[in-house]
Amino acid sequence: MERVNSKENILIVEDSPTQREKLKYLLETYGHSVIDSENAESALEYLNNKDNIRPTIIISDIMMPGMDGYELCSKIKNDERFKDIPVILLTTLSEPEDVLKGLDSGADNFVIKPYNDDFLLSRIDYVVLNREFRRSHQTEMGLEIVFGGKKRYITSSRMQILDMLFSTYETIIQKNKELEKINRELREANEKVKTLSGLIPICAMCKKVRKDNGYWEQVERFIADHSNASFTHSYCPECASKLMKDFKK
Repeated sequence: MERVNSKENILIVEDSPTQREKLKYLLETYGHSVIDSENAESALEYLNNKDNIRPTIIISDIMMPGMDGYELCSKIKNDERFKDIPVILLTTLSEPEDVLKGLDSGADNFVIKPYNDDFLLSRIDYVVLNREFRRSHQTEMGLEIVFGGKKRYITSSRMQILDMLFSTYETIIQKNKELEKINRELREANEKVKTLSGLIPICAMCKKVRKDNGYWEQVERFIADHSNASFTHSYCPECASKLMKDFKK
């Protein structure tokens, strides 16, 4: 997705100081203004203070001590003052049930941790691009589904359901790309192992190795080209003893 040139006021809610600072640095690098809270309670306190800058987007972790991200999102979406602020949930959870909980809480999008920086930024861009359309299409709809052997009734806007479906689909694509990269690296590493585990033609006299193209090269160079090994040279006791005898002569 092409980057959206929009500077947002983003409230991040994250209990991990390391992850909070990392996310804050990323967002500020791309020109956004960031307000950070260490938990859901302090985030609500910030929102309820009329003197504070109103955030245009809220990004919240789900797993937090005390009030979790689902409950925080529900409180925001059930408050007439804040319900139009898009909420993106960050989660290490990856079960379909988590998506349904996100819908129940009113979340607009979610991103699975650990996330790729570009992927998170694309989610923010998506929310920004669809913000006005979302505001004008808040018609509620009832949808009864059967999930995990249980009937569930979802009351969410069509736009919210579409947003969560697209978010889920893009997350799957992102994870598949990551798996493909890992598999490719494993295949390449496996090929290196196979190269050194097969029959290697080596000269009985000079110990040079014959390569696939027919050329001969020193065994040190051959192993260095086909592995991460390097050499340091010395003398074994037998050769050292022979060398000393020859030197004395």
